[in-house]
Amino acid sequence: MIGYYARLAWLSVRSTPVLSGLMVVTLGIGIGICMTTISLFYMMSGNPMAHKDDQLFAVQIDSWGPNETYRGIKNHIPEQMTYRDASALLRSDIPTRQIAMFRYGFAVAPEDQNLKPFVTSARVTASDFFAMFDVPFLFGGPWSEAENRTPAYVTVLSKSLNDKLFAGQDSVGQTLQLDGREYRITGVLDDWHLPVKIYDLNNDVVGDPEDLYVPFSLVEPLETKTWGNNNGWDSVEINSFQDYLRSEETWIQYWVELSDEEQKRQYSRFLESYILDQKEQGRFQRPLAYALSKPSEWSVLNNVVKRDNRILVWLSLAFLLVCIVNAVALLLAKFMRKASEAGVRRALGASQKAVFQQHLIESGVVGLMGGILGIGLAQVGLLMLRWIFAGNLDQVAQMDINMVATAILLSLAAALLAGIYPAWRVGQTNPAFYLKTQ
Repeated sequence: MIGYYARLAWLSVRSTPVLSGLMVVTLGIGIGICMTTISLFYMMSGNPMAHKDDQLFAVQIDSWGPNETYRGIKNHIPEQMTYRDASALLRSDIPTRQIAMFRYGFAVAPEDQNLKPFVTSARVTASDFFAMFDVPFLFGGPWSEAENRTPAYVTVLSKSLNDKLFAGQDSVGQTLQLDGREYRITGVLDDWHLPVKIYDLNNDVVGDPEDLYVPFSLVEPLETKTWGNNNGWDSVEINSFQDYLRSEETWIQYWVELSDEEQKRQYSRFLESYILDQKEQGRFQRPLAYALSKPSEWSVLNNVVKRDNRILVWLSLAFLLVCIVNAVALLLAKFMRKASEAGVRRALGASQKAVFQQHLIESGVVGLMGGILGIGLAQVGLLMLRWIFAGNLDQVAQMDINMVATAILLSLAAALLAGIYPAWRVGQTNPAFYLKTQ
């Protein structure tokens, strides 16, 4: 019976192309705008490390000044830590893996004379970074554990940088000049993009991963200062790089991988012991506080999905509701024009329920067509966002299969909601009235 009603619905759509087209366009525009904002919200609020949510933890320790508020928030623990604290925590053997890291950049001098020197992004980190965040390799691999401990001029390249410098060939073992020094290439990454850069939410939350990766052990030899966010509270004058490293400036992101609850308890005790030790030395003058945040908690803590994003979603849903109201009026006009057909069907024995179901299915067919149009319009909207933001939203301004399914379900729900009253009205048709007019 449903198939029969669907055929009747298609015939009805074809017999009233203008009115049906208006309904399809009305619902399509509503779905398109709605799915543009919902897709953006969905991708930004997702957890790219959900499969490791119980193993990876962002580490925070409260080294802030006793009379200072961090970013205007009382008792808030800084998201980053000082170099001296990160260096001390790296000496722990409790975590399965651990990394201290920050954003940096290098001037690259290509051997190919056809390429001009350029500056590109880098991440100063440890070799554990690649395993912790499931970074795939196309050629080679990360540098060794020994090179984590002893300064070594080694690097890992992104696939895009390797394509640019070495035409996509295996460059492992070759050297690359960065800031005037020769670095040996140990590995080349495969295509790797996270919708949200969960490992560093201080800089370019939805940007592309870095093109270069070098060991954290190079911080002191190179005297590298972060290209990312840097916060401090102490007014002590900094006259040298060593002063900077010993200062209370927070600029290091710190992550650990803890395999089970027992390891997490051990590491928590280690952090408490370290904080108490620093208190005895006159640091950490606020109440003892630290945090181990899962990736899902970390994105919420760093407010990845801004309040404006949520407002846009609600506004788009309100706009869709307006479209549904307009669709109600159009469906009512369409169905009442065919009231005589419904009257004849009633006279021939069709029940009110059957007439209601027929017209409700017709609403669903119109909604499905509107949904298909809406998906196309949403893709156009997301494409425009990627263009407007010059590629910075490439990983989040897109629709995956879940969002396509959501668009179809939302369009059907909207059409059925719009069709309930018109279908009920036409189902109340008095067959005697229309038989008299024939």
